[in-house]
Amino acid sequence: MRRLVRVALLCLGCGLCSLLYAFSQLALSLEQEAPRRQGDPAFPVRRQLSGGDVVAGGWRAVAGSAGRGERTQLQPMQERCKHVSLSYWNSYWMLPSDVCGKNCFWEAAPRYDFLKTKPSEKMHLAVVACGERLEETVTMLRSAIIFSIKPLQFHIFAEDTLHSDFKGKLNSLAYQEKFNYTLYPISFPTENAGEWKKLFKPCASQRLFLPLILSDVDSLLYVDTDILFLRPVDDIWAILKKFNSTQIAAMAPEHEEPRIGWYNRFARHPYYGKTGINSGVMLMNMTRIRRKYFKNDMTTVRLRWEEILMPLLKKYKLNITWGDQDLLNIMFFHNPESLFVFPCQWNYRPDHCIYGSNCQEAEKEGIFVLHGNRGVYHDDKQPAFRALYDAIKNYSFGDDLVKALLLPLELELQKTQHTYCGRIYKVFIKQLSKSIKDIYDRRSKGR
Repeated sequence: MRRLVRVALLCLGCGLCSLLYAFSQLALSLEQEAPRRQGDPAFPVRRQLSGGDVVAGGWRAVAGSAGRGERTQLQPMQERCKHVSLSYWNSYWMLPSDVCGKNCFWEAAPRYDFLKTKPSEKMHLAVVACGERLEETVTMLRSAIIFSIKPLQFHIFAEDTLHSDFKGKLNSLAYQEKFNYTLYPISFPTENAGEWKKLFKPCASQRLFLPLILSDVDSLLYVDTDILFLRPVDDIWAILKKFNSTQIAAMAPEHEEPRIGWYNRFARHPYYGKTGINSGVMLMNMTRIRRKYFKNDMTTVRLRWEEILMPLLKKYKLNITWGDQDLLNIMFFHNPESLFVFPCQWNYRPDHCIYGSNCQEAEKEGIFVLHGNRGVYHDDKQPAFRALYDAIKNYSFGDDLVKALLLPLELELQKTQHTYCGRIYKVFIKQLSKSIKDIYDRRSKGR
């Protein structure tokens, strides 16, 4: 009888150990798969070192100066034991010796404490600036800093002559703890650099090569210089988690109203959906972009991102008007399953109001991201857009957001009611008011 009890206890112990091992392996595999499903990096990216070389897609790019707070030292091996990139579920005695050596077991408690106070994930935002776009770009970055919650990493691609000015402007901004930045030169594949430079506006096609240049960045929000955030970047960044297993990027439609659409009336090339897409705000899971093989109309063989760009340009360069945006439309026409389409309030442009209001989402909830294309921030054609741009440009960090930003802006917007966009001026401040209220609510809670 005793022998049977011992055997039963032994079997029970073995079964329990097997169950625990299987559970730990399942949890580890789920954690490793999560980044690919959600579009979020589970491991911290390796930061671009100042002055380091980047070799991608057949060209050589030199990384610009790292912004304040950029670290250039590798983390000591012994620190990896309590690093967030290691699995929370991994038993410490199961970690390989090259991670923590003999101290893994003894570092269990400090690592557990570290995981409980896991630092916020950085959001990566990229912009390309050439010519007279310095002030416009800095104003865009200011809007991101004012409203965002988690830390921001700016990737600024600019002509060499603008680098010193960018450093001076950004290093003088308040809220330094909320962002880091890295400056990069404008660079294209050496064999065809001339063709890419003259495509549409100077430097505009640089965005097509971001997945190759920023090879260590998992996800990225690209925006044009004439963008203003009226809501935290955190909220558009969260759209990455809404991607299904096939989606690699998110953009808004070029138009909501086909009767005034450009692509459906004038395009001489394929385009996405009914009215095309606008690439001024483009959210990317760049890991998926680098891995994907794209269907195309040039060959039956699917091509990778770096393989498809130049053939597309050669085939359609006489038929495209809007440069890199047209190439993106062609790519997603053939690969529609790869695009997540977000509503117009995430990329609100003059076209949404100059012929009458045609962005219903903005009417309901306000504008989330304002896109001042057509140069409307710098002329008097659309004073509502210019009023908002001037308000953020002139706002002094630390001043009361209601008294120094919101109320003066509302007074200026009321003066624009002689224009179609001015007649619906309340959509310009509806979300802005909420974002400011949320900031004060977080401060009152001690966040």
